[in-house]
Amino acid sequence: MEQLLRQLSFADIYEQYSDKVYSYIFLLVRNKETAEDLTQETFYKAYKKWDEFQWNSKPDTWLIQIGRNLTYDYFRRKKLSQLFTKEKIELANYETPQEILVKGEEVKQLYEAIHSLKIEYKDVLILRKIKEFSIVETAEILGWNEVKVKNATKRAMDALKKVWDRRGGEVNDERFTKV
Repeated sequence: MEQLLRQLSFADIYEQYSDKVYSYIFLLVRNKETAEDLTQETFYKAYKKWDEFQWNSKPDTWLIQIGRNLTYDYFRRKKLSQLFTKEKIELANYETPQEILVKGEEVKQLYEAIHSLKIEYKDVLILRKIKEFSIVETAEILGWNEVKVKNATKRAMDALKKVWDRRGGEVNDERFTKV
């Protein structure tokens, strides 16, 4: 597999992973234009560093890590650390990516519940449960060890269930019913 990926051009890598990177960034920023800009910036930075990619991780893990770092740099530059509090978000005024639209209103409410959690929990839930990265990949992206990923996932799931119960919802998506 690695040999096949090494033979791909960077344009092929962009084609293969840009939607995944965009949807991850969108889940963090919740703004289409900003997510598009940060996705482009992610691939630009990756392109500049492509020769330095070590192939000890998968390209999508590496790209998501770059995208995450750029997104948090964006938050720091814009002083948007409070973006994630529900009071600061006008939920009705944003466009959702296709994967959220397809899943319907219940999943939209689940995403809103996730976005009400503290940032560490939101990160681990998006990576583990929505983007379905492994524990190892999530640890690499977040710069954590695997034990921290497991513990944070458990705590995040407990916090999500509390929020969800307060809202009277029931989590039917099997990704969210197991830690």
